[in-house]
Amino acid sequence: MNTQTSYFQDVIESVEKLSPEDQMELVAIIRQRLLEQRRAEIAQNAQQTLRTVREKEARFGNVEDLRRDLTGAQ
Repeated sequence: MNTQTSYFQDVIESVEKLSPEDQMELVAIIRQRLLEQRRAEIAQNAQQTLRTVREKEARFGNVEDLRRDLTGAQ
């Protein structure tokens, strides 16, 4: 068993020692933290997109324009 698997197993065993109520609270906390991380990632992507548009580096077009850009066809 590698170190990460062993650590993960230790965490699982520790959680199993908690009361069912505490386990549910832990799940809620982890879920909330994951949501916050995802929101931060989305916000960062949005900021990068706005920066790209402001700096006029964004490209606009339709599906055919995208296809031409991807294939290099003229």
